[in-house]
Amino acid sequence: MEENTDVKNILGLKLPTDPRWVDLANISLQEILTDHAYCEQKAATYCISLIQRYSDKQKLVEELAPIVTEEWGHFRLVLAELHKRNLKLGLQRKDFYVNELKTFQKQGGSPDERFLDQLLIMALIEARSCERFKRLSEGLTDDYLKKFYRRFMESEAGHYTLFIELAENYLPKEKVRQRWEEWLLFEKEVIANLEVRGDRIH
Repeated sequence: MEENTDVKNILGLKLPTDPRWVDLANISLQEILTDHAYCEQKAATYCISLIQRYSDKQKLVEELAPIVTEEWGHFRLVLAELHKRNLKLGLQRKDFYVNELKTFQKQGGSPDERFLDQLLIMALIEARSCERFKRLSEGLTDDYLKKFYRRFMESEAGHYTLFIELAENYLPKEKVRQRWEEWLLFEKEVIANLEVRGDRIH
C-alpha cells in the first residue's frame, strides 16, 4: 500500500510497476539499455515535432528546445554505456505501451483537444519512465547501473510536469486536469494488461 501511495503522490500514476519487471531487467541488460536508448531518441524527436507543429506557441518552443538537447544527450549517455560494456545497440522494437496509449488520443474534435492530448501523452510517458528509472535505481544488482539510473530519474523527474504546465498555459486548467485524470485511469488499465517483460523500459 505504501508503494502505491508513493507512486500516486509523486507522479500521479495509479498503478506501480510489477516488481518482477526489475528482476527480468537484471538478466536483460543489453535489451533494456537498447530500448532505453531508443526511448530517449524518440522523446527528442517528439519534442522536435511539437516545436515544428506549434511554432506559433512561443512558450512551448522556448521550453521544449532545451528538452530536445537533454533527451539527445541522454541517448548518447546510454549509447556510451552500451559501448563501455562491449554491447551493441540492437534493433528498435515495437513499443506496445506507447501504441496502446495512442489509441486513447482524440483523433477528431477541436484542435485544442488534439493539442492537449499530444502534450498529455508525453507527460504520461515521462512519468512512467521516471517511475521505471526509480525501480532500476533500487532493484538492479549492478551498483554502477543503480547510480546511473538514479541520475536519470532525478534528471527526468520534472519533465512530465512541464508538459502539463504547458497545457495549462494554453488551455483552461480545469479542462487539463480533467483530461489528465482520464489519461491516468486509462494508463492504469494499459499497465494492468501489459505483459511483464524485462527487455523494455515500458
